[in-house]
Amino acid sequence: MRRKFDLRWLSPVLLAALSTACTAPVGGAAVEADSARDLAVVAPESVGVSSARLERLEEGMQAFVDDRRLSAVHTVMARHGKIVHSSLAGVRDIESGELLTEDSIYRIYSMTKPITGVAMMMLYEEGKWRLNDPVTKFVPKFEGLQVYAGDDANGDPILEPAKRSMTMQELMSHSSGLAYGLGAGNAVDQMYRERRVLDFSQPLQAMIDNLAEIPLLYQPGDRYFYSIAVDVQGYIVEKLSGQSFDEFLQERIFDPLGMIDTAFYVPESKIDRLALIHGEDEEGALTLPPMGAMPTTPPAGSSGGGGLYSTMADYVRFVQMVLNEGELDGVRFLAPRSIEQMRTNHLSDQALSTMSPGNGFGLDFGVVMDPAAAGEPYSKGAFRWGGAAGTWFWIDPVEDFVFVGMIQHRGRAVRDVQGQSRNLAYQAILD
Repeated sequence: MRRKFDLRWLSPVLLAALSTACTAPVGGAAVEADSARDLAVVAPESVGVSSARLERLEEGMQAFVDDRRLSAVHTVMARHGKIVHSSLAGVRDIESGELLTEDSIYRIYSMTKPITGVAMMMLYEEGKWRLNDPVTKFVPKFEGLQVYAGDDANGDPILEPAKRSMTMQELMSHSSGLAYGLGAGNAVDQMYRERRVLDFSQPLQAMIDNLAEIPLLYQPGDRYFYSIAVDVQGYIVEKLSGQSFDEFLQERIFDPLGMIDTAFYVPESKIDRLALIHGEDEEGALTLPPMGAMPTTPPAGSSGGGGLYSTMADYVRFVQMVLNEGELDGVRFLAPRSIEQMRTNHLSDQALSTMSPGNGFGLDFGVVMDPAAAGEPYSKGAFRWGGAAGTWFWIDPVEDFVFVGMIQHRGRAVRDVQGQSRNLAYQAILD
């Protein structure tokens, strides 16, 4: 279904959510609000963006729905703290045909990770931990971990002692030695699956207890390997703050930032806004796989690596706060230096050599170190991440803009729509 979207008619729902002023900061420090970066809707030309060229972006996103490659897509772009683009197309459920709306709720999966990173850095600023601290200081059960060193002639794992504890810096840059249980090519991932490490129907302590019985995939610091590390960070937030992880996020980030629809479940009163995750058959046609039980009750364990549901308005506020160096609407969440640390590569040269060309990893954000080598139009120093159901974002401090895309899809179209959005967003910036 094709819907022409015009910023002049941006719905009051989305506009109010994007520009919510937080007058009663909870867990954040009040500062003088910067009204110039308030996420108000403006004429694109007023912030150096071409209206005509933004039409290419809208048409490009719409085409994925028109061609039935995606059930729906919602994209928002803000430059210099002002909204210049919001494009909405498609349905949240191809079987019912119910339209996607500006307040639709999405499973954002790994876009939870940067939020967990901000929670960690809040505790960092309180002096609760340091980058070079051993993780065993906060997770004693990780003392004496073994490391997988290949298989013997019988196909059994060969284990060796860890040379040292992983550090907090390595935990936040996916170079800790932990795995995820998602891959099929190594014995450690298989052990994660057998032990049901990613079972968040259990408290986070159960995850830690299981991890303590499984070897690391590699020696800490030796390589980059996308992992369960951010879920471990959620556990550490609980231990350092004395609160459950979900309570900490609600009190310290969601409430003061005005993220009114972000949580680890979707209440019954909001479930009719949930966009369903679609897939593709062998010919690339859209399918709607069985979803299972609706996520209407809080989980026993809150996954810092991938458990959150959110809306476009909520997540745009989060990324704009990060681009603003830790502040939005008069509430300070982090100091500028803390944000700078998060968007700086923290991988060793050895670990960096295992990344894709041009890319590094900061503290719970992927960072672009060499756009040409990465083959993308990002500015050097842009930082980003995405989620397993196709949601994506990037933050570009050089061009001073943020871009967020929300879809619910697993399949080949994900990489295509994300790449297309980058080309079409950057070509619209002229000044």
